[in-house]
Amino acid sequence: MLNGKKILIGVTGSIAAYKSLLLVRLLIKAGAEVKVIMTASAKDFITPLSLATLSKNQVLTDLFEEGSWANHVMLGRWADLMIIAPLSCNTMAKMANGICDNLLLAVYLSANCPIVLAPAMDEDMWKHPSTKINIETLQSFGNKIIPVEKGELASGLYGDGRMAEPETILNCINEMFCKKELEGKKALVTAGPTYEPIDPVRFIGNHSSGKMGVAIAAELAARGAGVCLVLGPSSIKPDIPGVVIKHVTTSKEMFEACLEKSPSSDIIVMSAAVADYAPVSVSREKIKKTEGSLIIELAKTDDILKTLGDKKTKGQLLVGFALENHNEREYALKKLNDKNADMIVLNSMNDEGAGFGYDTNKVTIFEKNGNEISYERKPKQQVAEDIVDRIIKMLYA
Repeated sequence: MLNGKKILIGVTGSIAAYKSLLLVRLLIKAGAEVKVIMTASAKDFITPLSLATLSKNQVLTDLFEEGSWANHVMLGRWADLMIIAPLSCNTMAKMANGICDNLLLAVYLSANCPIVLAPAMDEDMWKHPSTKINIETLQSFGNKIIPVEKGELASGLYGDGRMAEPETILNCINEMFCKKELEGKKALVTAGPTYEPIDPVRFIGNHSSGKMGVAIAAELAARGAGVCLVLGPSSIKPDIPGVVIKHVTTSKEMFEACLEKSPSSDIIVMSAAVADYAPVSVSREKIKKTEGSLIIELAKTDDILKTLGDKKTKGQLLVGFALENHNEREYALKKLNDKNADMIVLNSMNDEGAGFGYDTNKVTIFEKNGNEISYERKPKQQVAEDIVDRIIKMLYA
């Protein structure tokens, strides 16, 4: 979502300045181009070298440096977005009153891009009437304020005033750049494995982490959709704005949840790794080890994708996933046809860094209109962006 975006970060004098290092790293990882401006007091907390190394750009601190002039007007015009994080109480007051006594303030006053502010200060300073007035003034100028968080403060007190975490700031930036193409649409996403019990202790399952499905749910929500995520047993504990999570364990529970939610869904993405078979009978007590073999009779589980394909209504878009290790293309196309899906996302177990458990994935998308698009290995969040891009193209074709 941030690929190629130009982000200008301002860092002011605050103990929270260390978080700007993490923010720069997250932005670079998301594909953004980052430049950093520091105030003189910010250098008391972190070094320009650290920020320059992470951003891969020279860090600017002074209007005049080594006989050269930092063109603050061009800096403000270069950026797609400017964010000041942390924003100290002192710099906040200067900004609210149009004071221009350093490079950061000069760039702020000449910038014509959206501006995001992430304040950081002690609780008493945060709650002071002058701070409230300054916040209201900055908001009236059109600046976006990221709320402070409650926690342990540099003073040793516990309360409001902590700068928002870098991940929170990144989510805010993503939302600002995100096109809300799916506003008003409802989406159903499944993710993770299912566990089919053998007895109270043992189960049949798989190695799915749920990372891919959770990333897709987050991306759909970021594009404006209201999302229901049906999540199998997973170590991931997502907390995503716009996503309602329904936790399930077995394939039967996932099947029932999908039948309930699918009629009202415009987009259905079946990325969960649902067990194809489940024990016919489940022992109420733990099965003890005995001499000889243990034979467990298995029966087919309900085919959720096929059932939803048969029930698909006009205008509804159905996406399935296929994880294969041979004849990948053949099986993916067969699944696309047999399940009445609109799109199949193919993972190959033969691709390095793809499939269960990885933070990356490498996919090929097959669409019912005959399109076949292959992608290089990417972080799963970026794969989710690619998948949602194709969903939107098909939905509005």
